[in-house]
Amino acid sequence: MQDAITSVLNKYDLTGKYLDNIAVNELNNYFNTALQRIKAIEIINSQASKIVREAAAKLYEEQPELLRPGGNSYTTRRYAACLRDIEYYLRYASYALIAANTNILNERVLDGLRDTYNSLNVPIAPTIRSIKILEEIIQNEIFIQKLQDVTIISEPFQYMINSLSEQDI
Repeated sequence: MQDAITSVLNKYDLTGKYLDNIAVNELNNYFNTALQRIKAIEIINSQASKIVREAAAKLYEEQPELLRPGGNSYTTRRYAACLRDIEYYLRYASYALIAANTNILNERVLDGLRDTYNSLNVPIAPTIRSIKILEEIIQNEIFIQKLQDVTIISEPFQYMINSLSEQDI
């Protein structure tokens, strides 16, 4: 896993360059948003169970067919697996958020996820929706806490959503 600092330094080290204005600006942005990211992580850590429960409740309210016979969350085992997966998305999004770098999402979540879900006949759309709901819940909590910038929260969630969404070729 890399953070924003390591990512910038590695890029310049590989090319044998000193840091230029672009690199310094990237590092400044990382440090300028650090407190915001830490506060967001504190909210996520202290409310993780509530956030996952709320996301699941909203998902199943919107898509009750998932809980009916033949739905992908119909059995207790499948329901528990869905909750586990939602928790994974939240946890890894929090890692990417604190690092200000989405590489961990590829390494630990996204690589092979679509293929795995397809092989198990798990629909991708509810997964994407659950990730979007997580983002909305956290943004709302941050708004309630009156933190300044909720846009930094979106990056890891949008990255997962875009990576899992169907791409037009």
